[in-house]
Amino acid sequence: MMNDIQHVAADPLDGISQTLDRAAAVGIAHLTHGLSPVTMILAATDWMLHLASAPGKQLQLGAKAARKYWRLSDYIGRSLSDPAAAPAIEPLPQDRRFTDPAWKEPPFNLIVQAFLLNQQWWHAATTGIGGVSRHHEDIVEFTARQILDVFAPTNFLATNPLLQRKIVETGGRCIVDGFRNLMEDMQRLVRGEPPVGAESFPVGEKVATARGKVVYRNELVELIQYEPATEQVRPEPILIVPAWIMKYYILDLSPGNSLVRWLTGQGFTVFMISWHNPGKEDRNLDLEAYRRLGPMAALDAIEAITGGRKVHAAGYCLGGTLLAIAAAAMARDGDERLASVTLLAAQTEFSEPGELGLFIDEAQLNVLDNMMWSRGYLDSAQMGGAFQILRSNDLIWSRVLGIYLMGEREPISDLMAWNADGTRMPYRMHSEYLARLFLNDELAEGKYKVDGRTITLSAIRAPMFAVGTERDHVAPWRSVHKIHLLTGAEITFALTSGGHNAGIVSEPGHAGRSYRLLTREAGGPSYDPEEWLERAERKSGSWWIEWGVWLDRHSGAPEPPPSMGAPDKRYAPVTDAPGTYVLEK
Repeated sequence: MMNDIQHVAADPLDGISQTLDRAAAVGIAHLTHGLSPVTMILAATDWMLHLASAPGKQLQLGAKAARKYWRLSDYIGRSLSDPAAAPAIEPLPQDRRFTDPAWKEPPFNLIVQAFLLNQQWWHAATTGIGGVSRHHEDIVEFTARQILDVFAPTNFLATNPLLQRKIVETGGRCIVDGFRNLMEDMQRLVRGEPPVGAESFPVGEKVATARGKVVYRNELVELIQYEPATEQVRPEPILIVPAWIMKYYILDLSPGNSLVRWLTGQGFTVFMISWHNPGKEDRNLDLEAYRRLGPMAALDAIEAITGGRKVHAAGYCLGGTLLAIAAAAMARDGDERLASVTLLAAQTEFSEPGELGLFIDEAQLNVLDNMMWSRGYLDSAQMGGAFQILRSNDLIWSRVLGIYLMGEREPISDLMAWNADGTRMPYRMHSEYLARLFLNDELAEGKYKVDGRTITLSAIRAPMFAVGTERDHVAPWRSVHKIHLLTGAEITFALTSGGHNAGIVSEPGHAGRSYRLLTREAGGPSYDPEEWLERAERKSGSWWIEWGVWLDRHSGAPEPPPSMGAPDKRYAPVTDAPGTYVLEK
């Protein structure tokens, strides 16, 4: 009698079909620069079909269009008799394109008003339609905004008074200079060279100059121990876990704005992880490898060097997310080596990741996954391009206007040079990061596993200091703020002015900096972001000062600094800072 359970042989076409599917997806990814056409089509179809079946919304949009027409007509009439007449609409606070007085002169004032009213109408047309999924609505609204930005009056000679004035003042020379700038940038892009001026900030000479030694190296990280700047130091060293999306030296830029130099000057022993820039041979490095070979290996080295002192651990951006994972796993396993945890613009909850979430759904991940599979990594240029699109007014169109039309190339800063020094993301790690954290939110939902066992952020009891930035398009501060909901530990939360990078590089004395601060005691109530804003005290200056005071409060009495490296040959100094991994291209 035949067995009821039949063992079905593997289909010989499985491998061929998977290869063909991946090849097709890779071809699509290259044509669309990594965007999923399926996602875009589904979003547009969802919006159009629901709008077509919503007569009330159509009636409302028609009425809005009529009102905006009459508002524009009224402004035209008033401005003819009074050039200083109040406008029909003001730009959004973050829109700085029309601040020059020339935009208030006719006929450009009328052009601006028409553009802004049209922009406002399209926002109404792409939002608030019943039945459209939130993700599709966000995509359609974002896409409409990008298209409108392409046709903004700032981008064309006939409608831009500043460009017209520049051409007259320079006798047309600015157009020649702009074309030269365009050719120069295109040549550098083709040759894979950094932008003009980046060569003025060589790593180890102008930036990443804090003195120290690489005291540990494995296949993924170099650990830098910095020389003490004071005769005595706090017994608890600081370990900084930077993001591996970019090079670590954003936290050690020029001497005047180096967080590392500032911390050593405050009497702390500082260790920094410097990540290896992965290539296609590193395609199978996963999130667990980054945790194990990154912060966990660094903690072992620091323990050997300092004699087992507890550590203040700080993580920036994706490095902060990894640190939170490591801290939760340590708390689960009874590992008490962390004196405190600091998260700098780092998300631990991804249900509201901001506009970066526009690029994350199943169809989009399928395209990215296959593109990374073919290369073995995600190229830094593509990641940087996504960030630029999120701030196209500031990072794309203002650049086109200033550099290529007006012929004005501003000197590059150390932060801009760092931003051009990108790194790659290994295939497996980035695929896991997007699926497990961004898409499925496993860390916040208690589903993330380390060593086969679930971890929860609620297990963390070490005091925490978290920083969000007001204009963060990568890790929106309201998302960063959600750490309050995930652990009962003491949390001091600072909201600082600036964006994802400039808000963190906020050295004392930096003009115009301010922040809000509020501490929630261990086990205390959590406030939603809006209530937090009302309760938090606003202060002028740099949040670094506040962090230094907080670290001091959670540290022991000063003592002589530890040796550079340890007698154990695994942790003996290898080379001078900044090491070799940071120089990898």
